[in-house]
Amino acid sequence: MILKVGNVQVTQADFESVVSSLEAQQGSTDLNRQAFGENYASLLMLSQQAVAHHLDSSPEVLRQLAIDRTQILSNAEFASLKGQAKPTPEEISAYYSAHLEDFDVVQVRRIFIFKKGEGSAAGRGVHPADAKALADAIRQAYASGSDPRKLIRDPNDVVLDSEPLTFRRGELPEKMAKAAFAIKEGEWVVLDDTSEALVLLQLVKRSRLDLKEVSPPIEKKLQAEKLQAELDDLKKTSGIWMDEKYFAPQTPGSTTKPQASGPTKSVKNEEK
Repeated sequence: MILKVGNVQVTQADFESVVSSLEAQQGSTDLNRQAFGENYASLLMLSQQAVAHHLDSSPEVLRQLAIDRTQILSNAEFASLKGQAKPTPEEISAYYSAHLEDFDVVQVRRIFIFKKGEGSAAGRGVHPADAKALADAIRQAYASGSDPRKLIRDPNDVVLDSEPLTFRRGELPEKMAKAAFAIKEGEWVVLDDTSEALVLLQLVKRSRLDLKEVSPPIEKKLQAEKLQAELDDLKKTSGIWMDEKYFAPQTPGSTTKPQASGPTKSVKNEEK
């Protein structure tokens, strides 16, 4: 025994179990062991006093206890369903095999050369007639391993990637992704050539994440899908009914509560 309040004795195992449960619900506490123990002793003391004063039989306390019991049972069933929904290694592997392209990765370089407007003697950008030659020079610098930034007179004129950037499928804008996943390694493609800018992209390398790398997010996705399917099935078989008039969306600024047209026959289970 490490703590005693009235006739309640708390063992070390009991106390540490309470601490673990509270941290799981509320996050890690900054309190030291003594402070936490004093708080827990006060909790036990006040709860004992409440029982001694018959507060545990008051309508309000009984209502709150019923709500807490419902929430605890709901959490327990949700945790059980979530555990049952955990996908098997075979299911994870099958999903990976069926969605291989989703795990493709590209390393790319981009060049953005901004052009001056026709007839403009000032402002951001290079002369339109010089844009293509500058792009060719920058590409040659990349190919030879020299620093392309030395070719840029004004950093406001050109934006480029000194080092390749890595993107998974779905992370690039659609137009850029379409080009990046279609061209060959080392190849450049012109994405845009307008009066305002010349934009080029090079595919440096294409690869694919392996199953081990992507198993955690696949597991999370499949578990969520299976869990949601189970919850949807439970809703269909649990006899849930809600008064559509009472639960109808309220107009902005409305302070009038909707009137129920009849008694609610069952209560919607809370989902996490």
